Amino acid sequence: MLLALAACTTAPPKHGGPLVRDQSRWIPVEWKELPGWNGDGVSAAWPALASGCTRPPQGWEKLCTSVKNDPPHTDAHARDWMTKHLQPYRVESHDGKASGLITGYYEPMIEARRKPAGPYRVALYLPPPDLATRRPYWTRQQLETQPPAQAALRGREIAYVADPLDALVLQIQGSGRLRVTEPDGSVRTVRLAFAGHNDQPYQSVGRWLIEQGELPAGQASWPAIKDWARRNPARVDELLWANPRFVFFREEPLPNPALGPRGAMGVPLTPGRSIAVDPRSIPYGTPVWVDTTEPLGNSPLRRLVLAQDTGSAIVGAVRADYFWGWGNDAAEQAGRMKQPLRMWVLWPKEKAAGPASSRGR
Repeated sequence: MLLALAACTTAPPKHGGPLVRDQSRWIPVEWKELPGWNGDGVSAAWPALASGCTRPPQGWEKLCTSVKNDPPHTDAHARDWMTKHLQPYRVESHDGKASGLITGYYEPMIEARRKPAGPYRVALYLPPPDLATRRPYWTRQQLETQPPAQAALRGREIAYVADPLDALVLQIQGSGRLRVTEPDGSVRTVRLAFAGHNDQPYQSVGRWLIEQGELPAGQASWPAIKDWARRNPARVDELLWANPRFVFFREEPLPNPALGPRGAMGVPLTPGRSIAVDPRSIPYGTPVWVDTTEPLGNSPLRRLVLAQDTGSAIVGAVRADYFWGWGNDAAEQAGRMKQPLRMWVLWPKEKAAGPASSRGR
């Protein structure tokens, strides 16, 4: 919920004063402040915007009717609609910092077997029945080594993968696709969706490798982590156990492979147009203009995206996780993305004060 800003001594901008949220403040600006605004194919973001309008943010109900009933035919039409109905705000921390960090995530596609066979011995699990009775639950190391912890997971296996790092990737990303070979030899693709975790803190295995002196600072990309694991097979368990968090899944059908997994907002994510945010900074469903760079090639990445997800590591005012989609290209981009970021939110003009809030004055 947007909060009222304390009175200030300077005159407010002509669009009103800042809007203050728990983890950020929004500063009203002119459209010309948005770098690259006229260069993006903004109409490509309309399906993601319309999807989010099935669960509109408070204050968006009227505009969402227009979004769904009058989709733009051109980028110019989309831009005209936005400049008519929306006000851009620069996102800052409470101390005025307008720069932050963007990382990337994707939906892995992993080969799996329904029953353990050959190298396919790493299980992916449903939540155990006693998950809610023990807080925090067993650590990753305990779940893999201690008989009482292992007993709690017995019979909860969904499928088996060959590489423990693939299982870790799936847990870090929070969802993924499995190409599962069934006992009768048939193959089908299913989605694993996040169903809970062990309430242990998340620890970056990349940071652990840097602290161990195994990788240089700033170079702990996912490709580098996998390369280290290939060269140090005897230490893979040590690497995995550095992250005590363990994620459980539920299996879902995949009727439309063109749709991404559901984010925290409850709508399917759109590759290149959905981001994860801290909802205390930006409400779910909000259009956001991002200014950053591509992780490969360092070319500008300036585009309209929708705040439709969150994550345990996505905390703060100017912080986002960019959804790249699925497949090898998405994995490569997401695994290397750690770029500087600036953000602007686009909010309805007639609701610019936000629900139960007021402008600074």
